Amino acid sequence: MASSSLPVAYESSASAPEWLNKGDNAWQMLSATLVGLQGFPGLALFYAGLLHRKWAVNSSFMALYAMAAAMPCWALWAHNMAFGRRLLPFLGRPGPALAQDYMLSQALLPSTLHLHADAGEVETPAVAPLYPSATMVLFQWAFAGVTVGLVAGAVLGRMSAKAWMAFVPLWTTLSYTVGAYSVWGGGFLFHWGVMDYSGGYVVHLAAGVSGYTAAYWVGPRRKADREEDVGPSNLPVMLAGAGILWMGWTGFNGGDPFAANTDSSVAVLNTHICATTSILAWICCDVAGGDKPSVVGAVQGMITGLVCITPAAGLVQGWAAMAMGVASGTVPWYTMNRCRRLAVAEEVDDALGILHTHAVSGLLGGVLTGVFAHPTLCDLFLPVTNSRGLVYGVRAGGVQVMKQVVAACFVIGWNVVVTSAILVVVRVLVPLRMTDEEVLAGDHGEEAYDTCRRCNCGTNSQNGVDERDMI
Repeated sequence: MASSSLPVAYESSASAPEWLNKGDNAWQMLSATLVGLQGFPGLALFYAGLLHRKWAVNSSFMALYAMAAAMPCWALWAHNMAFGRRLLPFLGRPGPALAQDYMLSQALLPSTLHLHADAGEVETPAVAPLYPSATMVLFQWAFAGVTVGLVAGAVLGRMSAKAWMAFVPLWTTLSYTVGAYSVWGGGFLFHWGVMDYSGGYVVHLAAGVSGYTAAYWVGPRRKADREEDVGPSNLPVMLAGAGILWMGWTGFNGGDPFAANTDSSVAVLNTHICATTSILAWICCDVAGGDKPSVVGAVQGMITGLVCITPAAGLVQGWAAMAMGVASGTVPWYTMNRCRRLAVAEEVDDALGILHTHAVSGLLGGVLTGVFAHPTLCDLFLPVTNSRGLVYGVRAGGVQVMKQVVAACFVIGWNVVVTSAILVVVRVLVPLRMTDEEVLAGDHGEEAYDTCRRCNCGTNSQNGVDERDMI
């Protein structure tokens, strides 16, 4: 007679322990997938469509490599540097996250235990989501891979593949983990009560500053390439990538309460309120500035809105998200379209302007979080009780704004120094730039489009048909 017993994996006591919440686990894995899609194919398609056609494959490779190289670093040592037990006030102890016992155990961020400053009693217990550590590692890897992929946006069109291959694991280890631990993992900024709901500082400010710093060390593109990259080479491809980035932000911000709860819903709604408002504000700025509204401008406004709301997503009310959308559609527009023309700005070739779309927007969002953060929403997320924005208390809110500014200064300073140090070391081993021949030719031996190699005129090389006449 056949046994009626189930495999161990299907026994509730083995695969569904008492602490597991299946809804939270499913939402967190879905959120990880949405964030991962932002890195690849989202960034890959966005870069390929926005740059000159000869950089389509090269830029896509950089985004793909960022996601791939971040994973072994993350699983072998970096996850615990960002979310493990304390080693330094800004860094956790490195260690692998690969053992069976670790992956199956309940997720825990041990250094997030928060004590009252005076009495030493527990104020907020350590973060312990109701799903396994494997889910947490997956979710946080997606963030790390996307962040370093954003750095690439500043150095496209001239950084050598070998230099990029060395840069990604080094930057993930020495830069990203420090920001993540300091703000999220139980570091000194976390315990001080700095607000960064989903990565305005950890992801976007860090990536924007590091990208701009890397652009300085790598040097500018050829003058001809800079003049050619004035518009997208493939608008539908760029829009496809932008759409994946936008919808992927649902997991980016919605997954950061580490649970499928009410605050997650608020974060997702605020994300799209701010993004859409920012698009409209950017378009209005284009028109007021004497230009025609464009889809490229609308996408830039979308990105700045998404970045700006990220540190505040689950901490502000809907009207504040709308106000932040107005700010994110105007301030970065001004810095990109006016300040970028200054002589000092012209010296650094930030290929896609991520200093403006990510660093400026991330900084703006972080400071405005200190202005608009609602006390009730803060209690759902922050370890420091009675936290609030400036709108809800001048004294406490003023202190919060000050904390936000100090945290931004730390993130900026760390990323300038560490990114510079990494690239100084890398250039001793391999050239930071492609050779003149490689820069002139573009994509390394691969073509994104089947076009005439002799003149790059847009003619199909097989049948002589102008591809612009093809559907």
